[in-house]
Amino acid sequence: MSNTLPGKLIARGRTADVYSWGDGQVLKLFHNWFSLESIQYERMIAREIHASNIKAPAVGDLIRVEGRNGLLYQRVDGQPMFEVLLRKPWLFFKCARIFAKLHVDMHESVLHARVPTQRERLAYKLRGAKALPLSTQNALLEALNALPEDNRVCHGDFHPANVLLTDHGGFVIDWGDTTRGNPLIDVARTSILMLGLVYTRQFPDPGLRIASWIFHAAYLQNYFHLRPGGKDEYHRWLPIVAGARLSENIPELETWLVKQAEKV
Repeated sequence: MSNTLPGKLIARGRTADVYSWGDGQVLKLFHNWFSLESIQYERMIAREIHASNIKAPAVGDLIRVEGRNGLLYQRVDGQPMFEVLLRKPWLFFKCARIFAKLHVDMHESVLHARVPTQRERLAYKLRGAKALPLSTQNALLEALNALPEDNRVCHGDFHPANVLLTDHGGFVIDWGDTTRGNPLIDVARTSILMLGLVYTRQFPDPGLRIASWIFHAAYLQNYFHLRPGGKDEYHRWLPIVAGARLSENIPELETWLVKQAEKV
């Protein structure tokens, strides 16, 4: 328990708000609907990730502030890559190279922690995707079981808003969806996250949609240049990942995700 009030609000998110906290730390203060079990899981994962020498903030204590649970993290002074891209679109290709390199470096690390495998997480989500026709759901589960596993660090929510650009390079944040598994699934997940914004017109500005598509294409090109092989397998993962995302209750994406899932 802590009676200390949080400092300046830095960012607001779906699951938590982030505040400044003393010297060299920030407080990630979770909303009350977010379970304590999930917060403890995030803390455990964050420790494992930092110990693996991946460029991610170190995690500190779990505390309670103003009736809400929070985690203390090392403060990383940087700007989200997404915001940088909005202000400075001429940096798209440079940022795509940084983004791909961070993902490749992450996928070089083996995850030994007792966390869910990607296969377990995907199967659970596919079974909970109510918008999927039963025949498509069964086809996706069958395809999932036929594709290879691995035990690499996979972020699960890797997109430009979860990368901070600093004077010392990029840092990856928000590790609550981390699993151990196949890097190509993680790449497919990033594609589904990013392309969903483009093709469902969640960006109203046509120029921004085109720029986002170009950034995604440049990211993929750089990723497979740094980590050759697996493009065919990557494409086989896309329908499975799209089907699993249907369990996340995002109505504006539902029609597009069903179409992607049916490509299985």
